[in-house]
Amino acid sequence: MQTQTPALSAADVQTAAARIRPYARRTPLLDLEIDDRRVLLKLEHLQRSGSFKLRGALNAMLCGSPDDHVVTASGGNHGLAVATAASLLGVSATVYVPETVPAAKARRIEAAGARLIRHGATFAEAAAAASDAATRPGHRFLHPYDAPAVVAGQGTVAAEIVADAPGVDTIAVAVGGGGLAAGVALASGGRHVVAAEPEHCRCLHDAFAAGKPVDSAVDSVAASATGASRVGAVPFSVLTTHDVSSVLVDEKEILEARDRLWEECRIAVEPAAAIPFAAWLAGRVPGDLPCLVLCGANADWTAE
Repeated sequence: MQTQTPALSAADVQTAAARIRPYARRTPLLDLEIDDRRVLLKLEHLQRSGSFKLRGALNAMLCGSPDDHVVTASGGNHGLAVATAASLLGVSATVYVPETVPAAKARRIEAAGARLIRHGATFAEAAAAASDAATRPGHRFLHPYDAPAVVAGQGTVAAEIVADAPGVDTIAVAVGGGGLAAGVALASGGRHVVAAEPEHCRCLHDAFAAGKPVDSAVDSVAASATGASRVGAVPFSVLTTHDVSSVLVDEKEILEARDRLWEECRIAVEPAAAIPFAAWLAGRVPGDLPCLVLCGANADWTAE
């Protein structure tokens, strides 16, 4: 029997925004001119936990029983978001990560108070172990992107963008499993959404080509944040019914964009957060006033 994918709407995002407002930061917009072009940057790397993932984690956890022990899997940012949300809400959490998790992300997850378990070489292997562990009584599995409450929570990023800058005509985001892109599409008010991915970490691009979620290779400097091997069914159902285009950037473009954000703006982000900026610099983000979501900054920074 096939499971029906729950329908989501902009109203779900508005409900999520009210629900998470006491805990999440309203992050600022930066209005810039670069290469004689105007662009807005949504500084979501300034969010608590260092990424947008806190929004979805909070919304999902506030929808569930406060007595549940939350179990999740993550390449790093979602795990840190769940650990941070659990600390804010006074619940306990276990985070499964692949053995390749960056040390900076693993360290921060543990510092936030969650139990960290390294398992497997990929996110998919860590997720399978987390899902099994969550079958125990009193435990609940919180998927990092393939859950309606998570998608609605991520969409609160776009709700803030359109409220603060109604003239924005395009919103560009990096894609891992599709939760952020789907949430943004829901709350964009009909604006065009650009879903940008590394050329060798392209599960959404491959799903669009196939007409359904399919397995895709994972190999990128940004893989700890964009390393889903298959786009989520819930995000895909949203993305295929909204004005969304898929674009790819290569590794050199990602690293050059990350470095340029630092050189021009003194903004220090992890590689995944520079993906929309890389796409914009390369002319792959249309619009007279685009907004690029800088989604996270959970990487080590060293002063020279």
